[in-house]
Amino acid sequence: MFVSGQTVPPVKADEGVERKLLTRGGGLMMTEVTFEKNAVGAVHSHPHEQISYIVEGVFQFNLNGQIHIVKKGDSVYVPSNTSHGVKALEHHSIILDVFTPQREDFI
Repeated sequence: MFVSGQTVPPVKADEGVERKLLTRGGGLMMTEVTFEKNAVGAVHSHPHEQISYIVEGVFQFNLNGQIHIVKKGDSVYVPSNTSHGVKALEHHSIILDVFTPQREDFI
């Protein structure tokens, strides 16, 4: 399956946050999430495993209460049922999130 990211419409995920569902198949799903400066991905947890790759910008990443600054080129593994959230520290900060199994709530 090939997906052109330019043709995928973004959906509003939260204030200052847009998400694109790029592709999915089998047990995997990949999304691109774009944040305005100071936009927040609230702390939450879910049964899915997640890997987040910072495509652009800088984030304050909260992983199970541990706060780290992550920037372009960094990645984070989030085990299932682990609390996590982010705050964008720069405008147009982008995270590529990969989930297994797929996030049915995003479809």
